[in-house]
Amino acid sequence: MQIEAVRGDIVEQTLDVVVNAADRRLLGGGGVDGAIHRAAGPRLLDECRRLRRDVLPDGLGLGQAVAMPGFDLPARWVVAVRGPNRLRGERDPADLHSCAVQAVRVARGLGADTLALPLVGAGVFGWSPEESARALVAGVRAGAGLELVRFVLASAAALEATREALAARDA
Repeated sequence: MQIEAVRGDIVEQTLDVVVNAADRRLLGGGGVDGAIHRAAGPRLLDECRRLRRDVLPDGLGLGQAVAMPGFDLPARWVVAVRGPNRLRGERDPADLHSCAVQAVRVARGLGADTLALPLVGAGVFGWSPEESARALVAGVRAGAGLELVRFVLASAAALEATREALAARDA
């Protein structure tokens, strides 16, 4: 499995799966979640509402993942993961790790070969880029089975933190 880190916009990725850093409700929001919902179009929100009604009445569990079509995105699928919100007391890095493991597992179940992943938990959920990158890189490696996982990062700090996490095991 090839793992890489690039600076860019996750909604422009032409990989099989784009991972969405969602909250429990799955109803869109800010940051990566809002960008993915805007780019995928209104059918993504409709699908999220259907999932909440029929499959996840209590919402998406911490560290869990669920798949849905990519709709207007270049990616075939969106896999939503619920990362821990450090600002609300969810401080276990194992939950970030689980997000990556579950995203890879769900992607494999879809028959996907490639996946784009943001730094789940960093930003509005209060995790530092370094903490998020370490946990997510370890989770991607633990959930191996795809040809390519691309961390797509919006800032230079996130890119540097992810490259350092990737190099730590390679050294």
